[in-house]
Amino acid sequence: MSTDSPIHKDALHTAEFSFIDNQGRRIHLRGVNLSGSSKAPLDQPSHVLKDFWETAERGGESFVGQPLNLDDGSADEHLARLRGWGFNLLRFPVTWEALERAGPKKYDYDFMDYTIRVLCKCKEYGFRVYLDPHQDTWSRFSGGSGAPFWTLAACGINPYNLSSTHAALLHSEWPLPHNADPASFPAMIWGTNYGRLLSQTLFTLFFAGRAFAPNCIIDNMNIQDYLQSHYIAAFGQLADRIRQADEGQGLDLRDACIIGWDSLNEPAEGLIEWDDLNKNPTQQGTTLKKGTHPTPAQSLRLGMGHPQTVETWDFGMFGPKRTGTATIDPKGRKIWAEPDLDGSQGGESPDGSHPRWGWKRHVDKWPLGRCIWALHGVWDIESGYILRPDYFKYHPSTGIEVDFMTDFWLPHFTAYNERIRSAHPNSISFIQPPVFALPPAVGEQILKGRCAYTGHYYDGLTLITKHWNWFNADSLGVLRGKYKSPIQAVKIGENAIRKSIMEQISVLKSDAELISAPYVKALCEIGTPFDMDLKRSYYSPKYKGDYTNQEKALDASLNACDGWNNVNYTIWTYLARGQGHMWGDGWNGEDLSLWSEDDLRMVNEMIGDGGEDSPVLFTPSASTPTLLGLGLSGSGSATGNANGTAQGLARKPSVTFSLKAVDDEESSEPNGFVKEDDEDPYDFLTNGARAVRAFCRPRPVKVARGGEAVDTRFDIAKAEFRCVVRVSGNERDEVEMREGETESGEWDGEAGEMGVTEIYLPLVHFASDGVLEGSKARWDPDLNVRERIQRTGESRVEMETPKMYGLPRGFVPDSDNDNENGDSDDSSEQQRPATRRRRILESIEGKLDLLDVEVNVSCGRWKIRGQTLYWSHPRSLSSSAPPQNRTEGRTGEREVTIEVKRRGGAIKMRRGGWVEVKSSNRRQHLVKGRGKGERKSWCERLCECDFGCVVM
Repeated sequence: MSTDSPIHKDALHTAEFSFIDNQGRRIHLRGVNLSGSSKAPLDQPSHVLKDFWETAERGGESFVGQPLNLDDGSADEHLARLRGWGFNLLRFPVTWEALERAGPKKYDYDFMDYTIRVLCKCKEYGFRVYLDPHQDTWSRFSGGSGAPFWTLAACGINPYNLSSTHAALLHSEWPLPHNADPASFPAMIWGTNYGRLLSQTLFTLFFAGRAFAPNCIIDNMNIQDYLQSHYIAAFGQLADRIRQADEGQGLDLRDACIIGWDSLNEPAEGLIEWDDLNKNPTQQGTTLKKGTHPTPAQSLRLGMGHPQTVETWDFGMFGPKRTGTATIDPKGRKIWAEPDLDGSQGGESPDGSHPRWGWKRHVDKWPLGRCIWALHGVWDIESGYILRPDYFKYHPSTGIEVDFMTDFWLPHFTAYNERIRSAHPNSISFIQPPVFALPPAVGEQILKGRCAYTGHYYDGLTLITKHWNWFNADSLGVLRGKYKSPIQAVKIGENAIRKSIMEQISVLKSDAELISAPYVKALCEIGTPFDMDLKRSYYSPKYKGDYTNQEKALDASLNACDGWNNVNYTIWTYLARGQGHMWGDGWNGEDLSLWSEDDLRMVNEMIGDGGEDSPVLFTPSASTPTLLGLGLSGSGSATGNANGTAQGLARKPSVTFSLKAVDDEESSEPNGFVKEDDEDPYDFLTNGARAVRAFCRPRPVKVARGGEAVDTRFDIAKAEFRCVVRVSGNERDEVEMREGETESGEWDGEAGEMGVTEIYLPLVHFASDGVLEGSKARWDPDLNVRERIQRTGESRVEMETPKMYGLPRGFVPDSDNDNENGDSDDSSEQQRPATRRRRILESIEGKLDLLDVEVNVSCGRWKIRGQTLYWSHPRSLSSSAPPQNRTEGRTGEREVTIEVKRRGGAIKMRRGGWVEVKSSNRRQHLVKGRGKGERKSWCERLCECDFGCVVM
């Protein structure tokens, strides 16, 4: 079955567990979530309480500017970096709040138009994108992200009492609003909100209000229909806006760039299917046990202001463990809103009409101020007694046991999918059930042959404890009843852990078969925390810049996506701005971004505490400091933003810098632009990256028609890659080898499309010594803090900033660049960084000598351009083919193999991202002089010293 709509020439199809293009090639998609910052408006991290509720009451602030800044050129820098890392897929989170924050049916078309501009920029860089209707524990105003503020009021909730009743835990109000200390917010405790009253109630109303809350009527419809219709309409408006832009402006976004739409992120069952409201499940479930852990019955009483003594739990190295009890006393505060009797509070009037949000509640059936579950006879408020403990296990009307996925999730998905397909007919439907839950069967009349199965996978022990352990557990197996005892799920040793994670990913991949046809699997979230072990990689003198454990953890997860699994994925997450060591990703204490401004090498050295062997700057021939992200212009000291970026600089007032502008007659860039980045792709791809060796991995990108990558392996420590491709053996259909074949296996001809498998070989792993020798990331033992201080006695160096150098968050043109009328040419200034960053990427993709590798193929020919290896091999091998050219696979099929390793072994990387290069005569050559026509860097012209410049 098909969608009956014309197929775009660049569209992807989903079949045989793969994405397949119109030429029959299997396309392997991997990338990132762009971005975690999209959960909130600009500069509103979750720990900030000031004006939080007041702004929400006014309709909130626009999300324009998320996730990339299109006005300062920085979007090009970040997209070029992501492409340089080999990524070709973006999961694009958009929240309901961002679309409809100001009130029901009050859509933010400015944000939608800005989103379209960002998507166009993503298309320029060749990314495939699927949009993600993102949420966590319902809303920003219940400790997560997603739904607008007004949805809480529509459900009769008073959000100001969520913290005091423990109906939800908010980062900005932890532990209590009047005594908030967000820095002490326990790691991952936000996830317990799924097991607290607010999320349990609102997800039940959203998915099953008609069944379990029939008296909740608003605007003459059940609350389920009210919430779902607004949610679906909001994302439908965005889909329509994209369609209109495609048709009216010829943007060609759908199918060529936007390949599909995800379903609701992390859908939660709420109270649906709950066996007994007086009990929490005894087995370890997807709801995290940490901190206070009330039963639903206790939560209902707390919600009405009644004190309760509840269990307390912690999550340690051996999983959840009960630690005792605690008494929660709301002191009469309740989460159920009272009517505004005199209209002085701007709230809902006694007749059910709301002056700000515009709805009309059926107050006879749904009076405010009382728990809605008491209104439906679930419990008695006065006595606190639970009258119907299994109320949510059976359908109240039929008495039949309910199933969340088939009875409630699937009808919602069907309506949502139909609305999206009305604007994007060939959209791939990404199906996401609750975490680790089995997907339901979905009919082909709904999917029409275009579907991908998504889901999350995190190494839970590492994520929650923020520590890479020597043991782990098969968490998926435990949840699905694979073991009689959790002890059997324990895996000891790194090899056993890696094997277990690969097996878990394999199980999740096979779940796709339960939906309908053998659709493709794509993990929409996978990743690891970078603030492990009390942030020692950030602040410890011994471990600063050392991401060894983070690399091991991330490699274990991403390695599991290789092997025989070969699944597509988008890593959580990449933040283009607002990421810092103090507050991480700016959301609930999470710190998973692959890149951080606070990890730029120049920032780390200016902050100090880099250890005895940390070089302060660079070798003389590449001494241009990378000031990306500092946002500096002119002179002065750097201060942190709301998220703590560069907060170390603010702590050290002795650190000042202002790099003097230098006219560069030999530079091809106007206004003193330096070409250093163009000549230093390794620095561009590694500076600011965390555990880059783990996520920047070699892999097949396009597998020739008739072929299938059945096994890929990569050893980080050895920089060795192996890929096995299974091809058909039923017919002899050799690819015509082009002119330039050599006996060594190199292929010097043009790369054709048919019969050619493309493999990404990252510069990060396979860069030649020549590239590393000239990189600013090259570690030089002659330059370090202690030696510089001992030699000069200086502890402070002042320099002046070069005009327009680098790409800070918001660069400001120097006044000397203004024209005669005093007006700067903003458009030209903004385009230069975009041009530079695109040129960096093009220079990487077009060069022939970036890598130094040994390649062995079982058959065929190969060539390398930039970071891509083109392997021209037969699409099929007959049984008469030479044995050395084939390996027996399944009946009628053969396997061909390619092996790649870096000549000389893996690149030696030191903490802080610096690389060691074999000694050479480079320094002596530089000190003695240069050949004619060799251009000195601006820093060398500033400081004609033999040992280079150092910033303290």
